[in-house]
Amino acid sequence: MKRIFFTLSTVLALQLGAADWLQFRGPNGSGVSIERDGLPTSLTEKNIAWKIALPGRGLSCPIIVGDRVFVTGSSGPQQERLHVLCLNAADGTVRWERQFWATGRTMCHPKTSVAASSPASDGRRVYAIFSSNDIVCLDLDGNLVWLRGITRDYPNVSNSLGMAASLVTMGGVLVAQVESDSESYAIGMDAGTGVNRWRLERPKNSNWTSPVTMAGPSGPILALQSSKGIQAIEMVSGRSLWTYTDGASTIPSSCAADGVLYVPSHGMTALQPSGEGAPSQLWRSNQLSPGTGSPLVSGGRIYTINNAGVLNCGDIKDGKRLWQLRLKGPFSASPIAAGNYIYCVSEEGLLQVVDTQAPEGNIVGKLELGAGEVILGTPAISGGAVYVRSNGKLWKLTR
Repeated sequence: MKRIFFTLSTVLALQLGAADWLQFRGPNGSGVSIERDGLPTSLTEKNIAWKIALPGRGLSCPIIVGDRVFVTGSSGPQQERLHVLCLNAADGTVRWERQFWATGRTMCHPKTSVAASSPASDGRRVYAIFSSNDIVCLDLDGNLVWLRGITRDYPNVSNSLGMAASLVTMGGVLVAQVESDSESYAIGMDAGTGVNRWRLERPKNSNWTSPVTMAGPSGPILALQSSKGIQAIEMVSGRSLWTYTDGASTIPSSCAADGVLYVPSHGMTALQPSGEGAPSQLWRSNQLSPGTGSPLVSGGRIYTINNAGVLNCGDIKDGKRLWQLRLKGPFSASPIAAGNYIYCVSEEGLLQVVDTQAPEGNIVGKLELGAGEVILGTPAISGGAVYVRSNGKLWKLTR
């Protein structure tokens, strides 16, 4: 049965575009592109293939399916108008745009947006969730498949700062993690209909982290993070498998690599799951504590950016810090990697490229994307290009 599962997973991966970036932080939420070469590193204005203005505001990251780029936004006096746009990757022209009215609360912190959560795709459909707890499912041509205002089902989920957890979809299940001080839950919905397959009560505490997927013996496992720690569940059934109860951050999300879960907990904590029992702690490091952005694991090393704008590099074997590199921040977006390079974009719109093979790390490229541009969302990589969005613009950068 295990062999059948992994074979089906491999077939599905081959059916989807090899370079597709289908969710927040791309493949499996890792932030690591499967593309290693052909991306821009030493940056100038000539690397900007195109840039376009976006409606309203947003800090969700773009996702890419084939030759289409999808991005969300919100506009109006109360950000009550919700936007989903599909752009042509080649030239940035708008292929289609759909707008919806929010059915839930749209209050949020001035720094953030109702379009804070990143959309997701299974290669056939696009799913978008907003801080108003409205979820929209569209096919790739923009036709509405289903629309659900989950605040109408569970009316007590909101906070004054706004929601930000991104969607995850796999195996026909779409998962939304919706957590606040008054009511918290995670729901697994049928991706084709939006109907609940399962609903799981979660700790009552405001939380902005996103679910992370891992491979399991009988199907994909979902790691749900909160201030209490980690709860691992079967993605298809919602059945709880194991818990880690030593606390975790409510802003940067965990990441998984080679069967190990790296959790922003007491700095950084590496956990090794084993079946349905409690996971083993491999190491813990206060020196690798992330700020707002999520950790990144690539090439046998773990990278975090702290609140002082310092990029820390650690060994994934023991968590020992190997080097530090000061960047120009501040940062809200998570770093992403392609090959030996890490892309970091500051809130003020400075994109910095770091060569991780240099003994102490080396900044090999810098590009100011525009004065007055506020960038809080994580970039995306697909088809030899890096996509960066601000509150009002989207850029495509190529070599």
